[in-house]
Amino acid sequence: MTRSVTALVVAGGGSTRFGADKLDQSLGGTTVLGHLLDSLPADWPVVVVGPPREVSRAVTWAVEEPPAGGPLAAIDAGLGHVGTPLVVVLGGDMPFAGPAARQLADALAEAVADPDDFGVVAATVRGCDRRAQPLLTAYVTASARAAMPESPHAGRAGVLLATLPHLVLKVAPDDLLDVDTPEQLEDARRRLGP
Repeated sequence: MTRSVTALVVAGGGSTRFGADKLDQSLGGTTVLGHLLDSLPADWPVVVVGPPREVSRAVTWAVEEPPAGGPLAAIDAGLGHVGTPLVVVLGGDMPFAGPAARQLADALAEAVADPDDFGVVAATVRGCDRRAQPLLTAYVTASARAAMPESPHAGRAGVLLATLPHLVLKVAPDDLLDVDTPEQLEDARRRLGP
């Protein structure tokens, strides 16, 4: 059972490879972003960093300063709205990441006896690839705030993984699918079936 967790969704990218707002693309009766939000535990508060979009669940919207300042700036902005001991950071273009988010939060809660005193991070891997996916991670909120560089603008989300000790967990490959191109969106639609 996880301690209280907030989902922090990074949703402010420019979708340059997709050519349109990839998070607003239709997927399974909702959008890419909506599919992700619907897959998260209903009792988790959700902070979405990016321009407000129409979604079906209550979320807190935030914007990094300056806007479009990159994923690290987005995480920094979102952390200002997190009031729980643990936070799961997710890319808004990862529609199937909900189960992995739960897995990460559970693993992090179990890994630390007193999360307020530790900087443990749970990170995911893709198959045999042992590199962590920095936009599908769970942090002790206080540790993530303490590890944030003074100027996060244009920084990579991996800075936090490089700074904090972390566990590496294997999750289902589908959980890691992100939608960066129209071809990947079609792949996501195929995975949902007819």
